[in-house]
Amino acid sequence: VQRQGKTPRRPPPKKPSNNQKDPVGVYCRARPLGEEDEECCIEVISNTTIQLHAPDGLKANRNGEFKETQYSFKKVFGIKTTQMELFEDVAKPLVEDLIHCKNGLLFTYGVTGSGKTYTMTGSPGQGGLLPRSLDMIFNSISPYQAKRYVFKPDDKNGMEVQNQVDALLDRQKRESQTSVPKTPTTRRFDPEFADMISPEEACKASGVDEDSSYSVFVSYIEIYNNYIYDLLEETPFDPIKPKWNGAGTPLRNNIEFIPPQSKILREDQNHNMYVAGCTEVEVKSTEEAFEVFWRGQKKRRIANTQLNRESSRSHSVFIIKLAQAPLDADGDNVLQDKSQVNVSQLCLVDLAGSERTSRTRAEGSRLREAGNINQSLMTLRTCIEVLRENQMCGTNKMVPYRDSKVTHLFKNYFDGEGKVRMVVCVNPKADDYEETLLVMRFAEMTQEVEVARPVDRPICGFAAGRRQRNQAFKEELTRRLEDRGGPVDGDSPTVLNQLLQSFPPLPPCEISGPNDNVTLPRLIEALEKRHKVRQMMVEEYNKTANMLKSVLQEQDSNLLSKENFIQEQRGRLGEKDKMIQNQKNEIDRLEKKSKMLEYKIDILQKTTNIYEEDKRSLQQELESREQRLQREMSEKRRMESRMQGIVTDAKLKWEKECERRVNAKQLEMQNKLWVKDEKLKQLKAIVTEGKTENQQPKRPSREKDKVPAKRSASPSPVPTGPPVRPLHRRSHSAGGERWVDHKPTTNVDLDTVLQPNIPNAIKVNAPNEKALSKCDKYVLTHQEVASDGEIQTKLIKGEVFKTRGGGQAVQFTDIETLKQENPLAASRKRRSSETGPDGEPMEGNWTDVETRCSVALEMRAGSNLGPGYQHHGYPKRRKP
Repeated sequence: VQRQGKTPRRPPPKKPSNNQKDPVGVYCRARPLGEEDEECCIEVISNTTIQLHAPDGLKANRNGEFKETQYSFKKVFGIKTTQMELFEDVAKPLVEDLIHCKNGLLFTYGVTGSGKTYTMTGSPGQGGLLPRSLDMIFNSISPYQAKRYVFKPDDKNGMEVQNQVDALLDRQKRESQTSVPKTPTTRRFDPEFADMISPEEACKASGVDEDSSYSVFVSYIEIYNNYIYDLLEETPFDPIKPKWNGAGTPLRNNIEFIPPQSKILREDQNHNMYVAGCTEVEVKSTEEAFEVFWRGQKKRRIANTQLNRESSRSHSVFIIKLAQAPLDADGDNVLQDKSQVNVSQLCLVDLAGSERTSRTRAEGSRLREAGNINQSLMTLRTCIEVLRENQMCGTNKMVPYRDSKVTHLFKNYFDGEGKVRMVVCVNPKADDYEETLLVMRFAEMTQEVEVARPVDRPICGFAAGRRQRNQAFKEELTRRLEDRGGPVDGDSPTVLNQLLQSFPPLPPCEISGPNDNVTLPRLIEALEKRHKVRQMMVEEYNKTANMLKSVLQEQDSNLLSKENFIQEQRGRLGEKDKMIQNQKNEIDRLEKKSKMLEYKIDILQKTTNIYEEDKRSLQQELESREQRLQREMSEKRRMESRMQGIVTDAKLKWEKECERRVNAKQLEMQNKLWVKDEKLKQLKAIVTEGKTENQQPKRPSREKDKVPAKRSASPSPVPTGPPVRPLHRRSHSAGGERWVDHKPTTNVDLDTVLQPNIPNAIKVNAPNEKALSKCDKYVLTHQEVASDGEIQTKLIKGEVFKTRGGGQAVQFTDIETLKQENPLAASRKRRSSETGPDGEPMEGNWTDVETRCSVALEMRAGSNLGPGYQHHGYPKRRKP
């Protein structure tokens, strides 16, 4: 016979290798105000946007105003949102993923009193996310649930599959306990948790695998002061003996309250975190799950009352585990293969209130506990910040999951082991504005974190439809047995009927008469046969009894050896317990040391924060001073450049003035030499005429017969007669002559009514031979300061004619003056034509004008144009 091989063991699941990621789903829910006249600081803009208003009386920012801030979420639920609508959008997809072998994490976050517990738990008639999730799970898998104890936790975050016999023994053991009721339907529940969900609101998941068996396990833990406590753990107590607390007063209810032992976190073979030693209760209905949750809530309330602590300062975690395994080939029993068991879990977390320690008004140990709660929430924010930075900036910083129990427990979800969703609960009252603002910023940052999408984990089972075929076979077998008159409903015949059927039948016992010798002997013979059969059965029974006795004796000996082995193992177990106790003591010591180090780290962190604040303030002051220094340096450079420009302009001005004076002096000296040369030539001409008077006069030659005189190196003589200088004649600018309008660039534009305007003129800034050759008139616009401080404009006019050397010369003929005067001021103008006591013109403005005109025409002293550019003013003589 060929032996069927076992199903190959499936390797442990790896991290998801797909690159598809989904952002953390963040939802917002606003609770209604407690009083109608209370100030509100929150406004729902749309189904995805919420807006915060700063309340009156709050300290304003630097600008003196508070800006209205808006925050966007995946969906915003207003005050009129029902619990069913919230469940449909938030938790229902997570429950569907749970049934399809995917994990999920859902936690509520917000300030104390913002409605987190109501959102998670609800109230009678208004069940929250937790009871509705349980109800949906059992509505979906109730026809396919396995019998109790078929799935059994292995205390290593895994599940084992037991056979039917072991499961039956465990069930009988459970039913024999008097503390556990036999029928869960007869239990009486706390009214706070009864009738939370109406039948019309019940929902069911689609796509449930009918060829698999399911079992639901729940656990309930609390994280307080960074310690993990099991709320479902059975705590022994003595209800008779009175107990006293450390203060010398009897405890409440005369019952000794034993504080629960903290649990530790461990990592399973798939690198998933779990709470070691946590109680996992198998539940078969929604009511039973409610009863377990209610029991944990009662224990939590008792602990808070006895230990004098607030429930809002702890995190509560309700874990729902769904074990799923395929049916065997017959479709009747669960496949006995641990590798084929899939365990998915949904964690529902109610985080502690996020508020500042100053608002709690706690002191002493309560203040330290509040600080630890805030520290755990701060660690959650830090982990979110590092995750966002790693994803957005491409860095690979280590996420500090181990700094808090909350983040360490759920780190696998952020690494891609399931979906993560968060419900932000806000209270619109103005007193919680600052805390709500921090909550909104954290929620906005959380939305930017992306979590890898979990991959599907298919079950390696057999052909589909096995359960339906097995059910159809049983129904057909029952129908055929009923048709044959056999046992109905699977009842087997009794042992007595089998024994009666094995005996020979009795003959008729009726005696026909006194002479009937046949009936009695026949009856006696039948009874003897029955007696023989009975003896044979007794002998067989004795043999079987002896055999069974020997087997029992053998079993007793084996049991004795087993008991001896058990005693030996118990001894070893005691030694192991001692070792475990020693290790626990060592762990406690290390935990205390760790707490001390964490306290020191906290102090160092606070000191570092103070130093960081000082550093930032000093750095800001340094930056402000550097900016001020840069502004002063730029102002200094600007002033330097300005002064340098002023100095350069002054230098150029004085250089031009010096050059002008030097040129004027050179021109004056050159004019004096020219005058002397002219006098000498005239004297020579007179002497020459005296010598030629005795010679015969010659016929004056015609102009064409004249031979051009040889040009000498000295300047040509001027006409003997003085030039005509009409002082009061009409200006020639009105005619049709061509003019050269010489306007220096140094002239100032005056806003006078009368302005010089010469039509058909060539305007130049400096005279040149090309312009003079095209015109026959020349005018120089000259400006100077009069004695009364006013600026007067002079138009110095002249005629342009060609020289013998081929150049252009200008003979000045007229000066026109344009001047502004104040009619109220006395005139102190000195005429330029003033003469000295000897009747000779004095050295004054006229000479200066002539000098300037000469310089303006010749451009520089010693020009190659020669003395052709000349003026015909009388030579100046100095006073004796």
